[in-house]
Amino acid sequence: MGRAWKFGDNLNTDLITPGRYNMTTNAAELARVCFVEHRPDFAQGVHARDFVVGDRNFGCGSSRETAVIALKASGVRAVLAKSFARIFYRNCMNLGLLAIEMDTDGIADGEEVELDVESGSVRNVTRNEMHAIAIPHAMLALEREGGVVGFVKKNGFDALAGLFGK
Repeated sequence: MGRAWKFGDNLNTDLITPGRYNMTTNAAELARVCFVEHRPDFAQGVHARDFVVGDRNFGCGSSRETAVIALKASGVRAVLAKSFARIFYRNCMNLGLLAIEMDTDGIADGEEVELDVESGSVRNVTRNEMHAIAIPHAMLALEREGGVVGFVKKNGFDALAGLFGK
């Protein structure tokens, strides 16, 4: 269970990690500047297991792995959005952060949210609403292992192809 940090449509990676801070890949430093210009209260207020909630086209803009690193290092459990920019979604898979496509209209900023990956549901604690979601098997496996590199280290490169049905 965690708090929802709600954002709107077309949230780009420049707002997650502004360009001038992308001189490092140090996770702790990136977490410190996560949303520093767009939502300055985020880095100090986010707690482990919180959720970033967006609307359409979340993570558009530059192909920045640093945006995903910053969110993950901040303790974000998952990013929930109506849709994702393709490169951001892929970076989430590569780095082991859950990116879940779902209708986010019923989730308010600051409310408590619970994710059950086994049943594929998100529950708004304050409203007791259930939202069905489909989390791809590959994304769950990569999230458990910390991303593609962790998965390959543990299971070997050939197992990666099997994850995607090849």
